[in-house]
Amino acid sequence: MNLPAVDLGIMVEHLSTHEGVINKLKMYYSSVQNPMLKNILEMNIHTLRNHVKTMLALIDPDQTHKVHLPEMKHFDFHMNAGNLSESDKNIAFEARSTAKLMGSDNFTSALMMKDPNVKNIHVQMAYQDVSMQMIYDHLIKHTHEEFIPTVSKEMQRMTLQHFKHVQNE
Repeated sequence: MNLPAVDLGIMVEHLSTHEGVINKLKMYYSSVQNPMLKNILEMNIHTLRNHVKTMLALIDPDQTHKVHLPEMKHFDFHMNAGNLSESDKNIAFEARSTAKLMGSDNFTSALMMKDPNVKNIHVQMAYQDVSMQMIYDHLIKHTHEEFIPTVSKEMQRMTLQHFKHVQNE
């Protein structure tokens, strides 16, 4: 398959990014103490390696079969989250932010890509990155490390009333 130049260029940039992020996550993995965070980092590394393998298959001009992105491993949420040290907390926040940024980058890139399969796979990669972000969210929520302000029900009702007319237009 002959790839559109824009698709190849974007994937070259993604491969460099993946190399750096995988190495960063491996360093985090070797320093964290929390078992759940260690498992999440391992899963994230595995997922990103699958992204690399998939992009390399898409780039391979001798590839004769349609390329598919492997599904993510299932994460066991029944594991006790335990506590996070200050260092582990910082790593969890940073890894979550990285997953979010990679998801955004993959989705934005997919919008620019021309080959339908390359585009579709990058949308799937974005979904997997967002899934990783949500797994980090789960850990952070269950270790009570994040403050998320909420609004009152009255404010929600006022907002609902203000915009309710839009559904009828």
